[in-house]
Amino acid sequence: MPEAMQCVAGDTVLFAEREPGPSSSAIFLHAGVCDRRSWLGVMQELVGTVEMVAYDRRGFGETPISPSTFRHIDDLAAVVRHVAAEPVWLVGSSQGGRVAIDTALAYPELVAGLILLAPAVSGAPDVDDLDPATEELDELISAAEASGDSAEVNRLEARLWLDGPGQPEGRVDGPSRQLLLEMNGLLLRNPAADGSGDSGINAWERLSELQVPTTVAWGNLDVPLIVDECAEIATRIPRARRQVFPEMAHLPYLENAPVVAELIRGALIGVT
Repeated sequence: MPEAMQCVAGDTVLFAEREPGPSSSAIFLHAGVCDRRSWLGVMQELVGTVEMVAYDRRGFGETPISPSTFRHIDDLAAVVRHVAAEPVWLVGSSQGGRVAIDTALAYPELVAGLILLAPAVSGAPDVDDLDPATEELDELISAAEASGDSAEVNRLEARLWLDGPGQPEGRVDGPSRQLLLEMNGLLLRNPAADGSGDSGINAWERLSELQVPTTVAWGNLDVPLIVDECAEIATRIPRARRQVFPEMAHLPYLENAPVVAELIRGALIGVT
């Protein structure tokens, strides 16, 4: 089992899990509806491969919301310097992918490689042309938010991000669904301010500057707009490897940790 760890970053303490390993380090960055617990299944599959750290960003999991101005990339830089003497691999999902990309641009000396799962990208153009299934869920979520029904928001967001738009509710069930509802429910009860921790970097226009080995992966059941954007991201990053997870949505590591772990292992040590 990973060992609990804390890392001082600026004026806060970040709560983390650390799994010792025999070689270079990989740091796992969670999605915006998750916290560090979302990575534990993958980390268990990778025990003995590399040293691994997963931490809660400010306002997620056990790490409190910050009353001061900060940047997530500076916090991540503090984590890297705390755990490693050499550049590390960053494994980022969704918003965690955005933090990983921005950090690779702002602190290139700290990053050995990127593994990006349906990453968000700072500065990406806003597109309002949603597919009907996603638009329906988006409208239902907005209505639940307006009425203050956080439990309904949580249920609907699980449908969107775990099941995938247009898929049957409960397509992904059991402990994975319960964990997502618990993680996202905590966030909904203690929301951080919009834009909190943003880097100020326009990464969308700078993806061609990324020179480290990069893998971009996504599930084919994800929001179609995100699927298209991921393909574009993989095209813009030089020599990026791409992989599509069949029959999975936005959070594939909660659906099939062994498959995602194999992707990560292949990127880290060249196993195909």
